[in-house]
Amino acid sequence: MQRIRKGDQVVVIAGRDKGTKGTVLSRVDDRHVIVEGVNVVKKAVRPNPALGIEGGLIDKAMPIDQSNVMLVNPETGKGDRVGFKIVDGKKVRVFKSNGAEVGAKA
Repeated sequence: MQRIRKGDQVVVIAGRDKGTKGTVLSRVDDRHVIVEGVNVVKKAVRPNPALGIEGGLIDKAMPIDQSNVMLVNPETGKGDRVGFKIVDGKKVRVFKSNGAEVGAKA
């Protein structure tokens, strides 16, 4: 089970975008995630009239290693470590600082 999933709010803890908060858009593989507004690069794109793509420079979000991001605890607004706990026979993610479930509506 992954500690960081699509749709989670995360904060970058290392690299040039350190301190930036964003939403996980997708998981590339078991180690990398794409975060909204983080690790954005300029990419040159060739025009393709058949697909309606204009050429030029575009901004593209590139993958970042999951070890460089932390889940944001909504109670504190800071990055927090994540653990697992069995609740009612199901494995759920919990924050290490206060034991609250990740994604639980308070």
